[in-house]
Amino acid sequence: MIGRGSAVLAAAILAGSSVLLVRPAAAAPPGPGQQQQQEKRPVAEGYGGAVATVDLDASKAALGVLRRGGNAIDAAVAAAATLGVTEPYSAGLAGGGYIVYYDARHRRVHTIDGRETAPKAMRPTSLEGIPFDDAVTSGLSAGVPGSVAQWELALRRFGTLSLGEALKPAIEVASRGFTVDQTFHDQTASNAARFKDLTSTAKLYLPGGALPAVGSTFRNPELADTYRQLGRRGGSWLYGGRLGAEIVATVKRPPVTPGSTRTVRPGLMELSDLAAYRAVERAPTRVTYEDNDVYGMPPASSGGSTVGEALNILQALPRVGVHEYLEASKLAFADRGKYVGDIPGVPLRQLLSEGFAKERACLVGERAIPAPAAPGDPDGSYGPCRAVPPESQKPTPAEGPETTHLVVADRWGNVVAYNITIESTGGNGIVVPGRGFLLNNELTDFTFGPAPGDPNLPGPGKRPRSSMAPTIVLKNGEPLLAVGSPGGSTIITTVLQILVNRWDFGMTLPQALAAPRATQRNTAQTQAEQGFIDRYGPELTARGHSLVLNPEIGAATGLEFLGGGRVQAVAEPVRRGGGSALVVSGHR
Repeated sequence: MIGRGSAVLAAAILAGSSVLLVRPAAAAPPGPGQQQQQEKRPVAEGYGGAVATVDLDASKAALGVLRRGGNAIDAAVAAAATLGVTEPYSAGLAGGGYIVYYDARHRRVHTIDGRETAPKAMRPTSLEGIPFDDAVTSGLSAGVPGSVAQWELALRRFGTLSLGEALKPAIEVASRGFTVDQTFHDQTASNAARFKDLTSTAKLYLPGGALPAVGSTFRNPELADTYRQLGRRGGSWLYGGRLGAEIVATVKRPPVTPGSTRTVRPGLMELSDLAAYRAVERAPTRVTYEDNDVYGMPPASSGGSTVGEALNILQALPRVGVHEYLEASKLAFADRGKYVGDIPGVPLRQLLSEGFAKERACLVGERAIPAPAAPGDPDGSYGPCRAVPPESQKPTPAEGPETTHLVVADRWGNVVAYNITIESTGGNGIVVPGRGFLLNNELTDFTFGPAPGDPNLPGPGKRPRSSMAPTIVLKNGEPLLAVGSPGGSTIITTVLQILVNRWDFGMTLPQALAAPRATQRNTAQTQAEQGFIDRYGPELTARGHSLVLNPEIGAATGLEFLGGGRVQAVAEPVRRGGGSALVVSGHR
């Protein structure tokens, strides 16, 4: 097995995978007319700031803010709000997310938790006995939105713009419209059956009963007006005000189409739940790998703890290859399921300790550990390898794949990695009448139960466990990488694999993002893209792994800081239609 730092394995992993490296020609910043003609490119290098998102309009919104003197936080909020227009099935003001932020002036990493919360009326048994698909399209699945509170907190603490100023690019895109691409068309088509059963949703996304045609212009004037009013009135309009009252009314009385046979359960949210919501600053997780400091999100996200633990396990091994990557992920996921949730006493320090990682790493041998592997015991007392029997198979809770991730850096060296989501593709499927945005179905991230002792059971005010893993890496106190992805629980493995590709397998960041992926989440089978199966299937099968096809895993974005003020912005070249990377200037 090839070990650390090998460029040979990098070339092998990329076999059969098309990687396009596009560097924009050095040019003066485009004027307004030129900017409209920019192409969607997955890689850009330059100076003065950079951005990568899944969407050209969102990347342009961030770039415009940077060029007008805004900082990375200002640009990130502008991009996120624009994604609520152009990627409405993945993001929106009624969703939530996590921000990891590097403050260049103070050389410090911060996080802002804007995760949705359960209403006070929710109990551990509230989701029991409800089929998952029924829960998704319901008021019951809607969590108290966190995005707007997160935007306000981020701008107040670290930004330079008001909320109204940050929303202006999104208002413009919602008003003038955006071009419907194949992904938007296909996502609407996959949701059409439930969208037509909800009057407000059908009106917006299926006008006249028809799908939006590829190449047509999609406008959302209701959302433009909502953003305008939000900018003028502030977050209190949502958190206890008129907009909040409309959200609660929609949750409690979903606008079901007359004659529909679909059962759409009402939710438990009250206006007092919205009034009580707070976005929260939390201390980031941190581990050191290959002399790099890796920062991520703490609980209720499991992203930082699980990525960090897996990296610690890999660091404790004598060599790192694809087998070791899968095994470290398997063990870290076993511990995630046992210990991580929005509960008191998560043993985070021990989960990320060197001693615990070594105790877990000693279980990694030449053959795959039977799955599901049992969790370890992060009790602070570590010694010889503790052999643990495999657990009985437990169903893996479903997590919606349609999160989105963006990265931004500014001229001062501030950096943002930001995951934003409404959970499933299309959230809970319910548009707030007259407001132009979908509600989330984030509460389906809770364990449905019965599951005594599960740290992720629902409860009043709890934040459902998330796999979102926005990550910033520092070297000697300076930014080196920023990376993240959508993909439900595959987010963790996507971020981990990108870091392993970059550091252990000698890939460039564009290669690390484009390489075929596999995801092992303590399950009997490892899901993998076809290129990964083609390259590694025989070897891994011989070592006890069982691979099953997943056509597409994640849709990452990243930044790498190349020295001398030069930054490389990277988005997917192919997955989910490819992303958009832009820089402020191609030259100094």
